[in-house]
Amino acid sequence: MQLSSSFKRPLIIILLGAPGSGKGTQAQRLAKAYGLAHISTGDIFREQIKNGTSIGQKVQAIIQAGQLVSDELVLEMVKERTDRSDCAEGFILDGFPRTAVQAQSFAKQITEQALVLVLCLEVSDEVIIDRAAHRVVCKDCQRVYSQNALKTTGKCDECLGEVKKRPDDAPEVVEERLKIYHEQTQPLIQFYDQQSLLTSFEGNQSKDKLFEEMKKYIDQQVKLFSSSID
Repeated sequence: MQLSSSFKRPLIIILLGAPGSGKGTQAQRLAKAYGLAHISTGDIFREQIKNGTSIGQKVQAIIQAGQLVSDELVLEMVKERTDRSDCAEGFILDGFPRTAVQAQSFAKQITEQALVLVLCLEVSDEVIIDRAAHRVVCKDCQRVYSQNALKTTGKCDECLGEVKKRPDDAPEVVEERLKIYHEQTQPLIQFYDQQSLLTSFEGNQSKDKLFEEMKKYIDQQVKLFSSSID
């Protein structure tokens, strides 16, 4: 399912979706399917802080102070990450951009030769809150499960580590995160819609069916894009 060797342009996929919509899972599957780098802003933050870079030190100080990382700093980190060699053929963005301001600035960083697809997972707030209520994570390998799907109660299926609920999956926390998401994302969705880049998918369906629908759409767009530049 890798990109055809005849496809010479970078493929950039931007995944939008509320916290708990499943975009992280789909980003990982799509990245593997197309041989693209999977870029999560959360991972970038942790990497920069762990490596003690100048950017990481700034981010750590901001987070410790309980403040939000500025758009300028986020954009700087994303650019540093996407400039690496593993992004030469494209990448998948998970959790970025979060605002229309970030999207507008990021658009200036993208080569005009790239095929850019913005995929939005539409999942109702009620479903997301319900998912969070049943979600648990392994303390050791960080694998996420629905507690009802575990083979052994309280144990990770992969490493047998202890699973637990995350504090940020509490209903009141999830509701607040959804409120912020909707406030920030509506202008972002409008921005990409106006650029004719946005395509929405029903996110309440099974993970496998959603993945196949998204993959079918991406394959179609790659084919159309390739034929348009031949």
